[in-house]
Amino acid sequence: MAVQPAYRDAERTNNSPRSARIYKDLNLNFGRHPTTKQIQTLTDVAAVKRSVRNLVQMGEYEKPFHPEIASGVRDMLFENMTPFTAHALQTKITDVITNFEPRALLTSVEVFPRFDENQYEVIVEFYIQNAPAELIDLSFTLERLR
Repeated sequence: MAVQPAYRDAERTNNSPRSARIYKDLNLNFGRHPTTKQIQTLTDVAAVKRSVRNLVQMGEYEKPFHPEIASGVRDMLFENMTPFTAHALQTKITDVITNFEPRALLTSVEVFPRFDENQYEVIVEFYIQNAPAELIDLSFTLERLR
């Protein structure tokens, strides 16, 4: 049985030492690559980090034709800051990452309320599917804008 030429071509262009597969996403800053003048792409760790952050911040009906892909975190930011709200945020973030990001193997999600700044600090730890030896730590803050 012969190997398909497209598979061999993809095998030749893969430069990643970690796996046989590279994850690529568009850079949402839409910057241009200096030599090729194409839109820059994010690869591997940066791509999965950006995808996790986008999933957490995504609301209902923001993804065309897929209203089920939403975290509901933005609605929770207008609730009173209590430990119960922090736990509900933690549950929503865990659910959206485990359901809609197959590249990330989630280990923990921690949500800490900052009462003085009126915001939540979120720490997400996960492994990337192709690199299970490297624990990725992603931290960001959630605050309401209105």
